[in-house]
Amino acid sequence: MPRMLDVSDDVRAEIGDEEADRLLAGDNSPGSYDCTSCRTPGDSAQERTSTVLFIGDETAVLAFAHATCLPSQVVKVAEEQLQGAVRSITGESDAAGGFPAAAAQTAPAAPAAAGGQPQPAVLGITSGLVLLGDELYPALVVEPTGPIARPGTTGGEDQFLALLSEQGFQPLGQIQEVPAVLPGWSVLLAVGQLHAVLQPGNGGSPVAWWQAHQPLQVTDGWRTAASKLGKVIVFAAPVGTIGRQPREDLLRDALDKAAANGLLTAATMPLAGT
Repeated sequence: MPRMLDVSDDVRAEIGDEEADRLLAGDNSPGSYDCTSCRTPGDSAQERTSTVLFIGDETAVLAFAHATCLPSQVVKVAEEQLQGAVRSITGESDAAGGFPAAAAQTAPAAPAAAGGQPQPAVLGITSGLVLLGDELYPALVVEPTGPIARPGTTGGEDQFLALLSEQGFQPLGQIQEVPAVLPGWSVLLAVGQLHAVLQPGNGGSPVAWWQAHQPLQVTDGWRTAASKLGKVIVFAAPVGTIGRQPREDLLRDALDKAAANGLLTAATMPLAGT
């Protein structure tokens, strides 16, 4: 039975026309599935469904999501991360445990954050819900563990905010409105867990700007808000500005202080991946 599948040109190029046609004909695609973005059931025979291809160094995984949650696309991820997602999908690892609302994990600072050269600092990410008006928005707060220098400079001046501003992040004097959407950037939520913040790559496919060592658990409330709104606010501040706050009210206080001191920048990003 034919499926209501969206197969992007990038996905088709990777899996080949023959496999893509088999998917569209319903030969190799599931009828019902769990959208691994919003974690609710979907049916490719009844509703538009996106095919999302995750590619690692040695492994490729084709996943499915509601087309209203995610577009069909190719996402390049680290092999280790992809294997972790496979284990979660097949039930070989425990993806259920509880994490506080403000959980954090670090990964090596991505080259683009420093204008093209890796830095010894790592980027820490904290997840939490931020109230704007009457709406709770899913947010990520990025803070390096050390200064991020501009490549080619010998001084120790922290250029993190300036470099992000050049990427399109918006400086905030106070947190009142949802920041503008940053074109080409997205937040990758796979199997209900946070995997990466993606930025545009040179070849057209997204690449990781921040990537988790292991998939980062988020709360049900965070995931529900992200699924409902289809977007995430990403805040960023220099080292030592926010810290690891154990509660969302303390996280908001730290964000407000950073904004008041001219040390906060932000962008809104759509969800990507599955």
